[in-house]
Amino acid sequence: MNEFAKRRIKSFSDAFHGISFAFQTEIHFKIHLIFTLLALLASWLLSVSLEEFALILVVIGLVWTAELINTAIERTVDLVTTDFHPLAKQAKDISAGAVLVTAILSVLVGLVVFLPKIILILQLR
Repeated sequence: MNEFAKRRIKSFSDAFHGISFAFQTEIHFKIHLIFTLLALLASWLLSVSLEEFALILVVIGLVWTAELINTAIERTVDLVTTDFHPLAKQAKDISAGAVLVTAILSVLVGLVVFLPKIILILQLR
């Protein structure tokens, strides 16, 4: 195996290790996992279209990505200073805000995709 391939494998290994570490140490990852599984189950039970399912997957990915970036920013700030500093707080708050924005977006997409199907099922009963 050439050096380029070895470096790519190492990069993927490091990335998976980072995801695994974040999942093991951050409670929010477990919460996101529960909502991810609920969204996937709802997609299956409500027979969403391929386009709707793709949209659900995109917002799931956005939430997970935002949470990973937020965790990286929080760890970096903690590495730089353990003292309170207004800029450190702002960095953490802003990155948490990014997670909140993506989570709200995912809820809105979930409502747009799932709510009409749930209403239809309830009307048929």
